Amino acid sequence: IAAEGGRALALVADAGREAEVTGCLAAAERTFGRLDAIHANAGIGGGTVPFTEQSVEQWEEVLRINLIGAFLAIKHGGPLLLRHGGGAIVCTASVAGLRANAAGAAYSASKAGVISLVQTAADAFAGTGLRINAVCPGLIETGMTAGLFAAARAKGKQNRIGQLNPSRRAGLPEEVASAAVFLASDEAAYVNGQALAVDGGLSSTHPFVPRAPRG
Repeated sequence: IAAEGGRALALVADAGREAEVTGCLAAAERTFGRLDAIHANAGIGGGTVPFTEQSVEQWEEVLRINLIGAFLAIKHGGPLLLRHGGGAIVCTASVAGLRANAAGAAYSASKAGVISLVQTAADAFAGTGLRINAVCPGLIETGMTAGLFAAARAKGKQNRIGQLNPSRRAGLPEEVASAAVFLASDEAAYVNGQALAVDGGLSSTHPFVPRAPRG
C-alpha cells in the first residue's frame, strides 16, 4: 500500500482478545484520524477431526476467534465509526455457515453464528447510519485451504477443484476482497444485515454428481 502511495499501519494481535482488539482500533484511529469501515476477517479452520472426537477446547478456540472476534470488532468498532456519522462493518462468514458439508462442524457453526451476528447487530444499530454485513466465501485458494489445493495438484486432480459449483472453479482472494469492498462502500448504502455468498454459485444448488463437460 505504501509503495503505491497510500498510508498503511500493520499490527499483530489476537482477534479474539478484547484488549487487543480495542488496542488495534485505537491505534488505527490515532494514525488516520477516523475510521470509515472495518473488515472483521480473521479466522481459523479448526481441522477435520471426526465429530465425536472433537473436544470442547477445540470448539472454544474456533468460536473465540471466528465468532467472538467478529463480535468484538462490532462492539468496539461500531462506536468509533459512529463518531463520524456511521460507516460499514463487513464480517467474513462462509458458505459453510449457510449449508452443511462445506467444512468441519466447529467452523461451520462459528460461521453460521457470524451470519446471525450481522443480522442481529444490524438491528441493534438500527437508525444510526452503521451498516453491518457478511461476505460468505466458497472454496478460495488461501493459506487456510493450501493443503487441499496442494493435495489435488499432487494427484493430478486440480481440474476437479470447484467442480460442485456452477462456475466449475475455485475462487480467488481478490474476488472475495472485491465483494467486501463493495459492502464497505457507499455503493452498498442500502445493503444491511445481509450475507453475500461469493462461491461460484455453490450455495444455490443441491448436491449432485457432476457430469463430464460436453464437447
